[in-house]
Amino acid sequence: MRRLRNVKIVATLGPASETYDMIRGLHEAGADVFRLNMSHGSHDEIREKHRIIRQVEKDLQSPIAILADLQGPKLRVGVFANGEEELVEGAKFRLDLDETEGDIMRVCLPHPEIFAALEAGSNLLVNDGKIRLKVDACGADFADCSVTIGGTISNRKGVNVPDVVLPLAALSEKDRDDLEFVCGLGVDWLALSFVQRPEDVEEARGLAQGRAALLSKIEKPAAVESFEAILKASDGIMVARGDLGVELPVSAVPPIQKRLVRKCRQAAKPVIVATQMLESMIESPMPTRAEVSDVATAIYEGADAIMLSAESAAGQYPVEAVTTMNDVAVEVESDPTYREIIEASRSAPRSTVADAIVSAAREIAETTEVAAICCFSQSGTTALLIARERPRVPIIAMTSLRGTSRRLALSWGTNCVIVSDVSRFKMAVVASARAARDLGYATNEDQIVVTAGLPFNVPGTTNILRVAPCEERLIFNMEEE
Repeated sequence: MRRLRNVKIVATLGPASETYDMIRGLHEAGADVFRLNMSHGSHDEIREKHRIIRQVEKDLQSPIAILADLQGPKLRVGVFANGEEELVEGAKFRLDLDETEGDIMRVCLPHPEIFAALEAGSNLLVNDGKIRLKVDACGADFADCSVTIGGTISNRKGVNVPDVVLPLAALSEKDRDDLEFVCGLGVDWLALSFVQRPEDVEEARGLAQGRAALLSKIEKPAAVESFEAILKASDGIMVARGDLGVELPVSAVPPIQKRLVRKCRQAAKPVIVATQMLESMIESPMPTRAEVSDVATAIYEGADAIMLSAESAAGQYPVEAVTTMNDVAVEVESDPTYREIIEASRSAPRSTVADAIVSAAREIAETTEVAAICCFSQSGTTALLIARERPRVPIIAMTSLRGTSRRLALSWGTNCVIVSDVSRFKMAVVASARAARDLGYATNEDQIVVTAGLPFNVPGTTNILRVAPCEERLIFNMEEE
């Protein structure tokens, strides 16, 4: 399905968007990737959403990526005898392993691993940071704290520990079960929550065994500090600004977002900017001006994708939210300033043959009358390298692997076409010309750039570039490769 913009849109599915008509409507409105939140819904419900997405994909003949977002370990306090208590600034409050119901003085925190990592002076955030506690003294089974920001604390509220790397695996037992389940279904991407170190990604990679690409959610200060190693271990990144904004000063999040997006682009790995992008559209058919500016900023920064969470999963206006994102993207990408920013932030050329080929393809497209860049890519790597260049013309990725076409639905500006295996470069050019014409990007009078690797169907062999006509009669008159 042809889009009039390059940035991709991720829509989370939920109670407001679980029928065939709604999911199809979201895709037609602009959603390129559907996110299944494993924190909500049974395996049977997830299986049904997966089935519907694949049916929509089949009916519309349009590759769709499915992203399964694993829950990760959830750190929560226990319960209170009165259901809730009001903590005032300056008061003393204890967290411990005693499962007795809590009161104004203490409550259970059933996570010994937290106590093992705490030090005096550490901060604990409760209920998305609305309550802040500072550790005065701690041991293997307790933490005596002072309340630095008060508020209402109630049953099973979440706890964040921003100051320390917790000795917790990113994958809980639930996550392991969910991972095996969704890999068996055939999802394209796995989003990993609570990533703190590259070893968390490697553990998931061993379990996934190549059945899905791995996307690390950056939502903890430790992940920001170890970002380059995490990026190297991952296939993609999600900048989860909601949790980052809890554990870090909110003023620190925008520059972190900008820095992470740029590093992902340099590494030719897709990056999603997520959380609260059109939050008001959960209940309103119109976004705020600030939200529109937030979406636009992520696009100007060069993000591969922007994401809707509750807006499409549980909101009253899911299709309108996707339409709004699509409209903002079209408007931003038509702004001359957008091209200036994108091209100014382009990284220096790398040293491999494939890097040189894709850089040359982009330069040719910018200096001649070329309608599209077509690349043959079995693993998807060449398409990602071309997307890193952010060319001014459409990218058409040709592959015989349906899984590759689906995963690339997350990558900036990439339009995927399933083709039969080819053994000669001339037939690759013919297939590219047909795809460019069929997608409406070119006519018989146009030229395209074609990149491929010889021998064909061997990953990592991109080594040939040709400027070719779209008219097949002229292609067949070319000398045989």
